[in-house]
Parts: sequence; structure tokens; C-alpha cells
Amino acid sequence: MRTLYVRNVPDEVVERLEQLAAREGSSVNAVVLKELASAARRTRNAEIFDSLPSLGISAEDTLRAIDEGRARR
Repeated sequence: MRTLYVRNVPDEVVERLEQLAAREGSSVNAVVLKELASAARRTRNAEIFDSLPSLGISAEDTLRAIDEGRARR
């Protein structure tokens, strides 16, 4: 496992990380690792989305169907 040092972190960011850690009963390090892992996973979202097959349904058709379903309630 590698070590990553981060410099010049704004005080406000550190304070919020400390608050999150306290709320979760964990360390700032654990919170930062969790957030970094989450951000790293999101970098593949566009690649995954682009690999999905097209269903031939437009966003407009989807929204229209949702609106029609809601109107029937």
C-alpha cells in the first residue's frame, strides 16, 4: 500500500473532515480514505456508461413515461 501526503488543505476542509470522523466514530484518516476511494471509483462512471448497450429510448421518452405514470396516481 502506498502513502499519500496532501499539503495546503484549507482549514475548512480539515474541520469538516474532523466533524465527519467524529460523527462516524472513526479517524480523519479513515474518512479521507473512504472519500478518496469513492472519488476514484467515480472516475470509471463515464467508461461504464459508454459501454452499456443503447436501448433506443430517448431521455425525453423516459421522462414522458414517468410523467404519465405520475399523472395516473
